[in-house]
Amino acid sequence: MRLCIVSETWSPDINGVAHTLSRINHELHQQGVTVDVIRPRPKVPGSATHIAQEMQVKSVALPGYAEVQVGLVTPAKLRRFWRKYRPDTIYLATQGPLGWAARHAARQLNIPLVAGWHTNFDHYCHDYGVSWLSSATRRYLRYFHNGCTTTLVPTHLQAETLRRQGIHGVKVLSRGIDGECFSPAFRDSALRRQWGVSDHQPVAIYVGRLAAEKNLTLLQETLQAMREVRPDMAQVIVGDGPARTQLEKALPDAHFTGFIDKHELARHYASADIFVFPSLSETWGNVITEAMASGLAVVAYQYAASAELIENDQNGMTIALDDGDAFQQAAVELCQHPADYARLGRVARHRALEQSWSGIADQFMQYLQQAQENYHASAPACRIRSS
Repeated sequence: MRLCIVSETWSPDINGVAHTLSRINHELHQQGVTVDVIRPRPKVPGSATHIAQEMQVKSVALPGYAEVQVGLVTPAKLRRFWRKYRPDTIYLATQGPLGWAARHAARQLNIPLVAGWHTNFDHYCHDYGVSWLSSATRRYLRYFHNGCTTTLVPTHLQAETLRRQGIHGVKVLSRGIDGECFSPAFRDSALRRQWGVSDHQPVAIYVGRLAAEKNLTLLQETLQAMREVRPDMAQVIVGDGPARTQLEKALPDAHFTGFIDKHELARHYASADIFVFPSLSETWGNVITEAMASGLAVVAYQYAASAELIENDQNGMTIALDDGDAFQQAAVELCQHPADYARLGRVARHRALEQSWSGIADQFMQYLQQAQENYHASAPACRIRSS
């Protein structure tokens, strides 16, 4: 099979989409699959690894969020690329302008399309004060995805939600974890001493973008409440974003690292004890599986990866959606009981290790092959009507 991946982001970008695509691409390369990529031109010039052909298109930063780039290209330019390097299937990892142009060009060339649901754009409308756009966004997304043979989502809950919204061909593709990279073996007493704690004092950690959609007000309030009952607890914030300055003022005793590389990230996870993650904007949340594989007790909403992987009080703590008081209470109680957070962390690692990237890539390939077969078996009129 020859596959072309169209994405607004790619490694070494630091985000869940880039990480997921990088891991799947690595596994496909091991299987001998030919992979091409179309993406915005990166800030630091360079080419993607394990890629047969690459097209880099014009890159434009989102206003007020320079870390996020969108790609701009004409369908005609994409058609020329695909006539020269015709893929068997195209995977759209973006519903933005680049994804729209790719969808249009692929349909003109009769190439099967599989789309990934990597970002909850309709949820972001509420986070950024334009909730009046959410219904229009949902209509656009329904139109976009119903022009594809298959839409892949990471959780069963998300799949049911999209089906209720009228999106067809929805299938579940979970996410994996590298249990050798993220492991309790990387716990570092020297790093903990830099945080001002001994081996027996708790460390609460958050990893993720520092932006409005991550529910940072609840993160701040929860960490402050935990510190009130455990004044000896360290707080570590890994990540960066537009809300960092505000959060630093609110949590003056916390250790802010900014973005760090994968090896340092693994060391930070393993050297902490409790992972506090109040976000409700994830489609999956790779940080959940990373924290679980690192042996941490996770406190999160029963949502996305947490809903799929965590059994409450068995291998983590999950809280009913939007119950901020219960979220805060769970974290406060947990930080006072070292035996409990140690037990949850041990069981969490075992559960996370069931999520292998090789198995995820195998399932991804099956979906691509099914989409290709279904597309070519359907009449052209049906394909036109599905848009």
